[in-house]
Amino acid sequence: MRSYPLHTILLLCFVILVVDILAFYWLLSITNLISIQSIKIIIYSAFWLFTIGLIAAIIILKMRVDKIHLYKKQVYISSLYGLVVSSLVPKLIFVVIISILNFTNYAFSEKESLIVIPILGLFSGFLPFFIIIYGIFRTLYRFKVHRIHIKFKDFPKNIKDLKIVHISDLHLGSFSFRYHILDRAIRRINSLKPDFIFFTGDLVNNYAWELMGWSKVLQKLKAEKGKYAVLGNHDYGDYSKWKSLKAKQVNHESIKYFFKKINFKLLLNEAEIISINNDKIAIIGVENWGIPPFKQYGNLEEAIKNVKNIPFKILLSHDPTHWNLEVLKQTNIALTLSGHTHGMQAGIRIKNLEWSPIKFKYKHWGGLYKQNQQYLYVNRGLGWLGFPGRLGMRPEITFIKLENE
Repeated sequence: MRSYPLHTILLLCFVILVVDILAFYWLLSITNLISIQSIKIIIYSAFWLFTIGLIAAIIILKMRVDKIHLYKKQVYISSLYGLVVSSLVPKLIFVVIISILNFTNYAFSEKESLIVIPILGLFSGFLPFFIIIYGIFRTLYRFKVHRIHIKFKDFPKNIKDLKIVHISDLHLGSFSFRYHILDRAIRRINSLKPDFIFFTGDLVNNYAWELMGWSKVLQKLKAEKGKYAVLGNHDYGDYSKWKSLKAKQVNHESIKYFFKKINFKLLLNEAEIISINNDKIAIIGVENWGIPPFKQYGNLEEAIKNVKNIPFKILLSHDPTHWNLEVLKQTNIALTLSGHTHGMQAGIRIKNLEWSPIKFKYKHWGGLYKQNQQYLYVNRGLGWLGFPGRLGMRPEITFIKLENE
């Protein structure tokens, strides 16, 4: 919350208040159906106590944010995100729907409108509320394995198939040191018996102290031929204030060192050649590369300079925009693995149709994409950031099988 100026916080509080006033106006018309006055008073009191408490909590947190311990601050901010979303969104939908129903009530008789409009209005508010609550308390840690099978014309003939597990965006600080939750994901990953595990960045939210105790958990990840990783935009400490440049650098170096502790090879604008059955593949990793305001630490040309003669290449690059702007048509990299978008932690999936509001910001935001003979896979993230929930966008473990066409 410290990154937002006070006027922005006050504007948010004003929006919450306006929406609640409108919601209360329509609530009055619904509660007119209740004949017991004491029940009405309880409903009204609960409504405004919650509103005043939420606004007060936001303002107090903003005013005291610099005095709160970093760990507690992350917990408080995430909790407030959840409260704001679970309160504001359902009420806003309720206000819009019941307003439309009232202004178009010619579809109902006067007698019907007294019953139908309140019922539909309440349903329109309670349904998104329960969906959001489900996303917070149920879906957030329901890890899902996405299975992808890709055939390449130029895949090494001596390699029968290659099994890869791709994970991204752990954001370990958001787990609040609840190690047992991630243990469930690790057991599922290991049961897939991958040849490689690739991690495509955002290990932490901001700070190296978030990693405390996690090495024992992540060391359990097993891959037959190797574990590789790159950094994401949150792994550089760019979203925090530091006492000095040295303090920021120490934080960054600690995050990089952590990968050694969990036996991952961190690729920093470099590549590694892997020999399998007398054939070779190249695994390339670049530092974060995104469209401003995201920093461009990545240097793809530097990373591939020693593997240009290797026919089959896999690139790990955190931000999927990198694929479209520097990889496609400019290189012969067969497969790029990315993360970053989280699928906005919200979306709709009906059979093969998947939609998320994040598509308006990122052309490639989740799943598999192909252009000519080059592929991109965007992982929807294993952890979470900000809003402590996932609405129709479960945390993802990607299992990719590669073989010759």
